[in-house]
Amino acid sequence: MTTQHWVYYPIAILLTSVFWISGLTKILHFDVAMAEMAHFNLQPAALFVIMTILVQLLGSLLVILGGRWIWLGAGALSIFTLATIPIAHRFWEMPADQGALDLALVQEHFSLISGLILIVIVAEFYKRKNSPNYKD
Repeated sequence: MTTQHWVYYPIAILLTSVFWISGLTKILHFDVAMAEMAHFNLQPAALFVIMTILVQLLGSLLVILGGRWIWLGAGALSIFTLATIPIAHRFWEMPADQGALDLALVQEHFSLISGLILIVIVAEFYKRKNSPNYKD
């Protein structure tokens, strides 16, 4: 994409790596992904695995490519990340030692969501800066 600085792409790849690595891992180890969904009582497990893979891979692709649909990719990944908190990281129901670990994971989730929001803002900035109507 010509509207973004060259450094955008490695940052976008790194930012989304947690998602696309997870999506690819779920494809390669579908049975393990099914067991994970069943563990969290997400049924039908196959549907949840497929939807998770689609959100993780397509959302990552939209963010990495940038462009007009970056907001959709970042939004989908942000909602997905937020939704995992009450499903997989219920720190408020756990013993203190285990709960502390899951609380830290929730805080990391918030940081990741913030990064996704920020990359949309940066992409929009570069788009406007490269516009013929941009005034410094």
